[in-house]
Amino acid sequence: MNFSIVRYIISWLLKFEALFLLLPCLVGFLHSEIRATLAYLATALLCLLSGILLQIKPTRKELYAREGIVSVALSWIIMSIFGAIPYMLSGDIPNYVDALFETVSGFTTTGATILSDVEALSYASLFWRSFTIWLGGMGVFVLILAIHPLMGGSTMNLMRAESPGPSVSKLLPKVKDTAIILYKLYIGFTVFGIVLLCICGLPFFDSITIAFGTIGTGGFGIKNTSMADYSALVQNVVTLLMILSGINFAFYFCLLHRQIKRAFSIEEVRFYLIIIVAATITITLNISHMYPTFGETIQHAFFQVGSIITTTGFSAVDVEVWPQFSKTILLVLMFIGSCAGSTGGGIKVSRLLILLKSFRKELSTMIHPRLVKQIKIDGRNLSQEVLRTTNVFIAMYFIVLLFSMLLISVDNLSFTTNFTAVVAALNNIGTGYELIGPTENFSVYSAFSKFILMFDMLAGRLELFPMLIILVPSCWKRY
Repeated sequence: MNFSIVRYIISWLLKFEALFLLLPCLVGFLHSEIRATLAYLATALLCLLSGILLQIKPTRKELYAREGIVSVALSWIIMSIFGAIPYMLSGDIPNYVDALFETVSGFTTTGATILSDVEALSYASLFWRSFTIWLGGMGVFVLILAIHPLMGGSTMNLMRAESPGPSVSKLLPKVKDTAIILYKLYIGFTVFGIVLLCICGLPFFDSITIAFGTIGTGGFGIKNTSMADYSALVQNVVTLLMILSGINFAFYFCLLHRQIKRAFSIEEVRFYLIIIVAATITITLNISHMYPTFGETIQHAFFQVGSIITTTGFSAVDVEVWPQFSKTILLVLMFIGSCAGSTGGGIKVSRLLILLKSFRKELSTMIHPRLVKQIKIDGRNLSQEVLRTTNVFIAMYFIVLLFSMLLISVDNLSFTTNFTAVVAALNNIGTGYELIGPTENFSVYSAFSKFILMFDMLAGRLELFPMLIILVPSCWKRY
């Protein structure tokens, strides 16, 4: 392990976090929130000082896969540890474990909360909650690489460790150029979302925080009722933005470069949209007796399907009162998640496609033993490496899920509550059923269980392996 390069990368992350913390500091100042302003300013100075102290020129500049994975895992942990401090200093969340839970939930775009009264927070903290989601949506290292090249071409290992999906490739020859185009698209979507919400009549603060939570697919609301108090127009706009944010950003890259045919030939995107349409129609038929008009019924179904499959986690209605069939469909969507290369979580539609094609191949081989058949995605043969990592990911996913359920069961809550809590954390959704349903929160869990769920949120956002690899002792051995 090249510890000097890991320390160097973390130092840059802390300096960038210091810069990020100045934004909620400014929001607090504009709203005359003296204590909150000082809390965020003090934390920013602490991050800056820590970053400067850690920034020692690395003795070796090699950044191999191991260093990339460890740097990303440790950076997200450290970023959350520092990001929780202003919640505590401002008095908005006095308990540090709760503050850390809220911060991890934000950076991982989970949207799970321990707060029963969100509206009691200062404007600075409301902004910081939503901004952490926006930062975590595309990835902090993607932003850093777009601004500062760090260690040159070897930084592709950082992007691979942080980006969601079974495989990560460069859209452009240089890593920095890829990071820049991704953040241009991301910022463009965010500005588009803010403008649309302002046109719908929302105040600017509401528009920017909701846009952060929507485009980052995290779902931290600034009202206790999440999205229920907003108009049908606003909910429809948010639904559209959520679904667009759940699409692989390579799709938009192709559109920008006028590769229309290539964009719409992406199987994952087509399958993702088919799932949304099928789930919306099925749920609409199942809940049609619960709402006075067909328009209202399909609006609620479409919103909740979009919210769950993109792992945003916003709520416009209490789905706890929906029939079990509809709730089960939503549970299945929690596992599926959005497209690889998007800001959403979950297992990912691409992995589901690979598994379904693998199943079909195995069935065909059993019927015709001499059949030689390649698994293809978008007309290209998948390598054995992609198939192997997909199978290993699915196996590890369910091992982590079951083990986490076992650990948090010490709190003696119901099976449904524990199961959906782990699913919500691991898939970065933020809402489950029963005691952690849309109208409830995660404060029912003990500090021990909150740490387990925080690990799950980080593992889900970083695609499991970085958080699991740092638990392996041999990972820390020096070369």
